[in-house]
Amino acid sequence: MIETLSAFSGVLVNTLTVIIGSTVGLILKKQIPEKLTNAVMTAIGLCTIAIGVTGVIKGENQLVMIISLVFGTIVGTLIDIDGKLSRLGDKFQNKRAKNGNVHSDNATFSQGFVTASLLFCVGAMTIVGSMNAGISGDNQMLYTKSVLDLISSSMLAASLGFGVFCASGFVLVFQGALVALAMALGSFLNDFAVNELICTGSVMITALGLNLIGVTKIKVANLLPGLIFVPFVCKIMELF
Repeated sequence: MIETLSAFSGVLVNTLTVIIGSTVGLILKKQIPEKLTNAVMTAIGLCTIAIGVTGVIKGENQLVMIISLVFGTIVGTLIDIDGKLSRLGDKFQNKRAKNGNVHSDNATFSQGFVTASLLFCVGAMTIVGSMNAGISGDNQMLYTKSVLDLISSSMLAASLGFGVFCASGFVLVFQGALVALAMALGSFLNDFAVNELICTGSVMITALGLNLIGVTKIKVANLLPGLIFVPFVCKIMELF
């Protein structure tokens, strides 16, 4: 029981740092001019693209990425994950409005919620860190990621508002699910599969970065099921 709880300690710490970081960002938001926050968002977007491109290089077989993303996108689009996440953000926003918490960031609430949720949950450190935590109980990478997310969540919250704070719930659920999956399917996820997961997730990170700098409006959340297809496509590739 204690070992099981220990495996999820990195997820809990990461969730807490997002809460703390976004709270700091919300406090600073009132003090930072819009011109500066827009510039920061562009910088974050460019860094996100760089991180994504770096992760894509780790892929060993591009066919795995292509097949997984194609089928994953079909599934994600049919069930409209992006729309569901946006509507979930809208529900939080409407609840705040009913409680009298109406602020100027309401227009960007859903954008902040979806953007932060994906940024904190799809990258290489999330995937490898969650795999390590679930398989061996090693949370070191998730702890390192938590420090980085503390900084990035404060910057995002200063730019996109309270939606970033609420993304902490998505971090808890998504990363917790990845750790649980790794605990259940540890032997199924070899180095080849993990590298392809990083590669496929990094494509999504790159797309998110392009959205952040305003070049595209890709519904990145609809690509998420591609991560589920990766291990199975890898196994098929290994058989042949």
